Amino acid sequence: MSAISDPHVHSSFYRFVALAEPERIAQRLRELTTKLGGNILVAPEGISAAVAGLAEDLAAFELALQQDEVFGGAFAGICFKHSACATRPFTLIKVHTKPEIVAFGVPGVSGLPDAARPDSHVSPQQWRELIRQPDVLLLDNRNSFEFRLGRFKGAVDPQVAHFRDFPAYVAGHADKWKAQGKRIAMYCTGGIRCEKTSAWMQEQGLTVYQLDGGIVSYFEAMQARGDDAAADWEGECFVFDKRIAIDTQLQETATTAEQVYAGLPDEAWRLARAKRLDPAS
Repeated sequence: MSAISDPHVHSSFYRFVALAEPERIAQRLRELTTKLGGNILVAPEGISAAVAGLAEDLAAFELALQQDEVFGGAFAGICFKHSACATRPFTLIKVHTKPEIVAFGVPGVSGLPDAARPDSHVSPQQWRELIRQPDVLLLDNRNSFEFRLGRFKGAVDPQVAHFRDFPAYVAGHADKWKAQGKRIAMYCTGGIRCEKTSAWMQEQGLTVYQLDGGIVSYFEAMQARGDDAAADWEGECFVFDKRIAIDTQLQETATTAEQVYAGLPDEAWRLARAKRLDPAS
């Protein structure tokens, strides 16, 4: 990890929106992010990103993302989730085009908005009340190594190693949940995985809710109103950059990647990949 003297800000965001020319958008993003580090994915179904830089450089990029004519207003009003950094989160900037911004593994499933479906989003302010209802099953939509590091209290770990394994877990439990009259409250780090999953789960006949903006938005909302997210959360929250983990106050912890993956031989590739794709500065 590389400590920094100038304060950097981390920004994560996504939007499911139909994009006709992903590569043209990606090229413009490369031109706009020369002063930042991070990872940006662009696909026909939208954009997903985690970037960081000096506050003024990040602000200039976020303004351009919403106003640049190449994007045609596709990203106007997008929600940015910010956190301060004691460690430079990224050394490099990577902008890729892919078939999906998050790979779900079920053909035909998209996170694009559909007005015909019930809105499954629950605000951070409503989340606490929802997850305490006796007929609600609280489901973690992340990988098991993330769950082990920290989770909402009482949450169920699907014990998956990859997001694409999640549909099989749901399919194997859906009938039981319906027979028990369970409503499903689901969460992930930033909300994007739940966006992809929720519509498909509704198609399986489940009543499902998703934490709008994910864990990070929940921490932000509780902090803003002077509440303590630790009343609902235990442990830390894994983040996919060099900070490794943050606490409920959005502060970087002392946890290292080696500690996260210790004793997990099946996860050693994640550590090797992270060091290969974004080496220390």
